[in-house]
Amino acid sequence: MKAMDNRTLANVLYETADLLEVANEDPFRIRSYRRAAEALEAHSQQVAPFICENNDKAVLAIPGIGKGMLANLKELCSTGKLQLHADLLTKYQPAMLDLLKISGLGPKTIALIWDTYHVCDPAGVQKLAEEGKIRTLPRMGEKAEQKILKGIASFLSTTGRYHLDEADTIAQKMIAHLTGFPGVDKITPAGSFRRGRDTVGDLDILVTGKGCEENSPKLEAIKDKVLAFPGILEVLVRGDNKVSFKLRSGMQVDVRLLPPASFGAAMQYFTGSKNHNVTLRQRALKMGFTLNEYGLFVLEDGKDEKGKNVAGKFVAGKTEEEVYKKLGLPYIPPEMRENCGEIDAAAEGKLPDLITQDDIQGDVHMHTIATDGKNTIEEMARAAKERGYKYMAITDHSKNLAFANGLDDARALEHIRKIRAVSVPGIKIFAGIEVDILTDGELDLSDSVLAEMDLVIASIHSHFQQEPAKITDRLLRVLDNKYVSIVGHPTGRMLLRREGYKFDMDKILDRAAKNKVAMEHNAYPDRLDLNDVHLRMARERGVKIVINTDAHHTTHMEKIKYGILQARRAWLTKKDVLNTLPVAAFAKAMKRA
Repeated sequence: MKAMDNRTLANVLYETADLLEVANEDPFRIRSYRRAAEALEAHSQQVAPFICENNDKAVLAIPGIGKGMLANLKELCSTGKLQLHADLLTKYQPAMLDLLKISGLGPKTIALIWDTYHVCDPAGVQKLAEEGKIRTLPRMGEKAEQKILKGIASFLSTTGRYHLDEADTIAQKMIAHLTGFPGVDKITPAGSFRRGRDTVGDLDILVTGKGCEENSPKLEAIKDKVLAFPGILEVLVRGDNKVSFKLRSGMQVDVRLLPPASFGAAMQYFTGSKNHNVTLRQRALKMGFTLNEYGLFVLEDGKDEKGKNVAGKFVAGKTEEEVYKKLGLPYIPPEMRENCGEIDAAAEGKLPDLITQDDIQGDVHMHTIATDGKNTIEEMARAAKERGYKYMAITDHSKNLAFANGLDDARALEHIRKIRAVSVPGIKIFAGIEVDILTDGELDLSDSVLAEMDLVIASIHSHFQQEPAKITDRLLRVLDNKYVSIVGHPTGRMLLRREGYKFDMDKILDRAAKNKVAMEHNAYPDRLDLNDVHLRMARERGVKIVINTDAHHTTHMEKIKYGILQARRAWLTKKDVLNTLPVAAFAKAMKRA
């Protein structure tokens, strides 16, 4: 049996569904694969152990999993692959999956291109579009062709990037894989992941311990253990103190093995950023030190044969804190290390007290089974309470999102009554809505209904291609609506899939500040919207932020940690974020009318 988590199983089913659609298979069959994939993603327990134990009843109890899909899951867990999926990949080639990730290229368009030109990779389709051959196909045209070219350019610019939660999952698996192994003391992620960049290109992991010291008899065994990590596709490097490999997902993982005395210096060095490190090393040199991944050393007067200063006495390196302290600085949080003034701020004693996950008192963007969520009001509330929250909000969709079973005026009023009828001791449940912003800036529900809500999140979910001036006007009109509390995922970006729509951010933030409307930072790792730059712009104008997960399942609430990373990158403090407030103060901040 192969150890496969729910996300891996779901990805195979999603890909199978997409490839079946390209093959113009039965729509019902396609939906069954997608429904099963969604069910696996949302399920709170790992399914593979049930399959390994032949506990069919537990798997069949999951909505969307029938006997046929159970057989597919058994095949996946026993062989590591699904034959139908493999056959479709053989027919259309793996590059077809890349096409399915490109905005403007749905399965039907891909099938049309394949049938006509027998082309199935981004470079090939790009060439066809540049030659004007896409516009000649049925239902296409020059506008569609240009949209495809734009989508391919966007895809190519993000190829090789990964969402934070994907990197996090790999890091946690590596920690579990190496924990307790003889000679290993610490396993710690570093690099851009530790700094909280919104996506990562590769994953750096530091492993320290007595067994990682030079000439340790355990060193080779530790390398063997690293390379026994499940899912390795290709080993790239096996050096003296570095092991690199590529996973099946394409992600490169660099594992560095270092002695305990160098842990802090190595963490500082391999966390980066490059520019932060360069500035820090320059500061060290001015103070008579040299800094590298092995430690901070005194520069001696002696010269080597090339006339360079010889590194002398070891000064610091066990912890990052002692490295910074020896350089006359307080500890600089990893998220701030982008050479954006943090070293000067530290030297002047002006580092902000950054927000932490413990500061968050509630998550106020959540969906339930009333629209496209997977849990009930009570289940979401109990999960929020278990996280230690003092309040939360149910904010299901409005009617414009028909595919999400959005609420019209009557259903929205009834939903408010249902929310207020639920009582979970120890947590306040706010009744809210995520209302759609229509093309002209009107909202999707009547003002009389919005007036009944404890809070209103207004979001754009359609017509992303409008001119920037029109989208700016849409948002300005929303900001002037006295019932709107928060603008949800303000730029509409979907990381590695879709750029945000364009508008005048300065003008929007100025109006938000004037009208005291909060901007959401959507912490879900596919969005992370607003980004860190825009969050900083909001902070500078006094615009308050609300950090939410946009949870569609109880398990999604844990994604708040990725939003906290982005807020810290933007130098946000507890005072900048409204959902750090106690219940009464937060409720007051939400009601503008």
